[in-house]
Order: sequence, then structure tokens, then C-alpha cells
Amino acid sequence: MNANLYALFESRFPQDLSACCIETQEGLYYSWSDVKRATAKMAKLLASLDLPDGARIAVQVEKSPEALILYLATLQAGYVYLPLNTAYREAEIEYFVGNAEPSVVVCAPGNFGWVSKIAFKAGTAHVFTLGEQRDGSLLERASRMPDSFKTVARKPDDLAAILYTSGTTGRSKGAMLTHRNLASNAEVLHDYWRWQKGDVLLHALPLFHVHGLFVASHGALLNGSKMIFLPKFDGSEVMRQLKRATVFMGVPTYYVRLLAEAGLNAAACANMRLFVSGSAPLLTETFNEFAKRSGHTILERYGMSETTMLVSNPYAGPRVGGTVGLPLPGVSVRVVKNASGNPHASCAVNEIGDIQVKGPNVFKGYWRMPEKTAEEFTDDGYFKTGDVGKFDDKSYLSIVGRSKDLIISGGYNVYPKEIESFIDEIDGVVESAVIGVPHPDFGEAVTAVVVTKPQAKIAEADVIALLKSKIANFKVPKRVHFLADLPRNTMGKVQKNVLREQFKDD
Repeated sequence: MNANLYALFESRFPQDLSACCIETQEGLYYSWSDVKRATAKMAKLLASLDLPDGARIAVQVEKSPEALILYLATLQAGYVYLPLNTAYREAEIEYFVGNAEPSVVVCAPGNFGWVSKIAFKAGTAHVFTLGEQRDGSLLERASRMPDSFKTVARKPDDLAAILYTSGTTGRSKGAMLTHRNLASNAEVLHDYWRWQKGDVLLHALPLFHVHGLFVASHGALLNGSKMIFLPKFDGSEVMRQLKRATVFMGVPTYYVRLLAEAGLNAAACANMRLFVSGSAPLLTETFNEFAKRSGHTILERYGMSETTMLVSNPYAGPRVGGTVGLPLPGVSVRVVKNASGNPHASCAVNEIGDIQVKGPNVFKGYWRMPEKTAEEFTDDGYFKTGDVGKFDDKSYLSIVGRSKDLIISGGYNVYPKEIESFIDEIDGVVESAVIGVPHPDFGEAVTAVVVTKPQAKIAEADVIALLKSKIANFKVPKRVHFLADLPRNTMGKVQKNVLREQFKDD
């Protein structure tokens, strides 16, 4: 049996291939037949390049139906998809391309100059462009290809995608996800969230992220459901489209902004079946206010790049604010005592500890990092998530912190060590600490605390301007504070908890 994820999706396409698969904000319609044929053309193009087995296809393009089709084509051709955040800049892309060594890089037409220079220097053989308006060299080349293609056979443990994630030390790590990892999770969520005939997904998430690419898109593809594609989240546009959709997925920031829309009420959401939130903690205040205004209780869930989805509030049972719900079928989740000498010592009810997980959805390991992979798994096969949480007396899981100082701002992961490394390179800077502080819109705002040399003349605006030229905008601190010294404990470790408390209201 062919375990290729694309083969699974294709087996669930509706019988009527003339039905709409994707509708854009501008009113363009892509039938299931259109998507199938376009996927075959792109897959044929990739196959014609004589790429090595397991070749990586790195993609940094804006959201469009063609971008999703490129992902499907990569799967169908048997290669490995590597999505990259569209906000990444030269230093970041240089690292990812150098580390993953992709055979093909696809970028936005406007970025071809600098991206191609990095890619060709790293040994990438092919660089294509793909624009938001159905333009670019990729489509031009694919248009000449046949519109049928036999899906390449893949085994369950063959790689389907690599998603880069980071810890608080060292550089980014590539999480290797297999066809089985992604297929098993998609099928579990299909049943658990009760996807049904006639569902329409309002898709406002980016495609370079687990939430938008895997959770949302996979759900619709597996159900043969139409997607209404928005290029990005816009509160007024989402409100306009809600009456035509049944399922919406977003990060907490989206729900905060929807609550700012005067038209959000039960009538506006009358056609909706399910609102899902993830990628960052949802404030209980937002959870309660949304239920009051819309008549719908948001379903919050928990996952990560290495595991896709792990835990979810139930579809039919109680959805409890402040929790991420119950372990998904087939997924084992445990909370262990982080201060215990026994790595398997489970915490009692409401006792906080380290979250560890196991299941068919858990990744294969980190790309070319066998020692790091071994370090992140227990001797009985559980993955150490790095998150801290607790189970209540009804087995609902709550995430109470992050052991690795991860900041989640607007649904995006921000890793302090990376930003600190850029700040510390600035002339006149002695050291820095990057923290997350509460923010009403983004959940957490990135904040930097900097120690400078006595005679250095460095202003907040200088640090922000320099970082904006080097890293993605969502990582750039919203505030920069200056101190004579960073607070440290007796072991010399910076006490970021002290800094978070000091600057929480700034």
C-alpha cells in the first residue's frame, strides 16, 4: 500500500471533481479537478529535474492556492517539503538553506535576487519564483508539463516535511515529519472534530506554519471540503465570510481582533459549526467573551512542530477555558516531576511538571542532529516537549509555562537566544536578555533588556532599527530597556523571571 500522504488526500476528493476546492478572496474558483491537474503538472516538473531521493524543496512564498498546490506536488513527487516563514530575512534564510541543503528553492519574485545568491552559493541546483498573482517562473515552467502524474510510492516512515523550530540555546533545529506522522494526526482530528459533509473552511492562517498548513488544510483536504482562502487575517473580511463557512481556525490574536468587530454576534456566526484556537494560550477572558458574543465556545487545542496536535478540548463534551483539553486518541501524554530523580515519576492531579508525549504523530527526530534527538527522548520513547503543565481531576491538561523561555507572540514562536545573539553583536553592548511580557493583542510582546558599556550611546530606536534589517518583524522587540546589570542567581544565571516582573507593565 502506498503510504504517500497525497495518495490519502486524493482518495478523499469528492466524486464530483468539478466542485469548488478553493475560493479566493477575489472570487477565483479552483475546482478539485483544477487542483489535481495543477498538482500533477508541478509534480511532473519536480520529477523532471532529476533530483536525488529525499530531496528537500524549500519554499518561502506568500499565501496563495498555488503555494498549497506546490506543497501537494512535493508530496506527490515523493520529495520533502520545507516551508519557511515569509518574514525571514537574509541571515535566517542563509542558515536554513545551508543546513537543509535543498535541491530546489522557491521564493517570491521580488526576493529572487538575494535568495538565489544564497541558494546557489549553498549548492542549490534550482531556484524558482512563485508570486501571489499566479505569476513566477515555477508556474511558467509547470504549465508546459502533462496534467497527469502517478503518485510516487512512499513508506510510512519516509520524510514528508521538515519544519524548523528552535530552542533557547543553539541554532534552529529541523523537525523531521513522516508521511505517517501527518496522516495519523489528520485522520484523528477528522474524527475528533467531527468534520462532516458540507463543511466549508474559512482559511485565514499562513501556510508556513503547522496550524495553517497541516491542521487546517489537511482537515479540509481529508474531508473533501471547500476552503475560502484569505491571503492573511483581516477582521472585517473574516466577518464578511463567516456566513458562508462552517469551520474557522485561528491563533488567540485573531479572536481578540474579532471581538473588536462591532458586528460579532450570534447572528453573524449562525452558520458556523466550529471555532478552533491554538499556537498560543487563549486568555480565559477572551474565551468567555467570545462565547457570550458569538454563541460559540472556542475549542482550544495543543500541539507543536515536532508532534503536530497532541491534546484537544472535546467536540461534544465540555470545553474548559484555560485548558487545552484531553489527549487525542492514540496519543499518550504524561506530566512528570521535573525535580524528581525518577524521570518517569508522574505528577499528582493539579501538580505541575514537565509534559512528555508519545504517539504515531511524534516526529522522527531532528535533521542531522542524532545526539540532540536522543537527548530529547526518554528511555521509554516519550518526547520531552519542554512545556510545563498539569492535569486536573477530569484529565484536562493546562499549560502553565515553558521551561525553555519560549515566547509566543501573535501565535508565532520567538526564541530569545537568537535575538540576544544579534543584540550582543552591536558595538557597545555588553550583554542582553530577551523576555516576553503580557500583551492584550499578541499574548506576549517581545522585550529586550540591554547592558551597554559606560561610554556607549545606544538608543532604543537604534537597536530596533538594526534588528528590523536582520530578522523577521515578529521577532523584533516592541520595547528595549537599558540596565546597568542583569539580575543573576548564585549560579550566575540571568533571572528572567525577575525581568518579566520588572517590565510586565511597560
